[in-house]
Amino acid sequence: QVQLVESGGGLVQAGGSLRLSCAASGRTSSSYPIGWFRQAPGKEREFVAAINWSGGSTSYADSVKGRFTISRDNAKNTVYLQMNSLTPEDTAVYYCAVQPNLGSSRVREAGLYGYWGQGTQVSVSS
Repeated sequence: QVQLVESGGGLVQAGGSLRLSCAASGRTSSSYPIGWFRQAPGKEREFVAAINWSGGSTSYADSVKGRFTISRDNAKNTVYLQMNSLTPEDTAVYYCAVQPNLGSSRVREAGLYGYWGQGTQVSVSS
């Protein structure tokens, strides 16, 4: 079992920044990639970013590339999502997720993740 807890969401004006955190506990492993996803009202959950837990290899959705940065602190078992230049289109509930043994080529596929956090709301006003 893996437990994930997100934090750091909130309300921010367009152009502002937020940093989300995802704290992992339980049967974590240095081989597990961790992904961030988001879901806006009436829309499907979409991939945002992912990081290889041990190697630091990262992947981003085109919509956030250059604005968001994913990183991790292995000593704290925590993954971060630094979000800059936020726009109202970034408004959503943000989730982190992990799936043991998930191949790096499939980190964008939400349906393959078995462990999810409870989500944190990000709201960007215009």
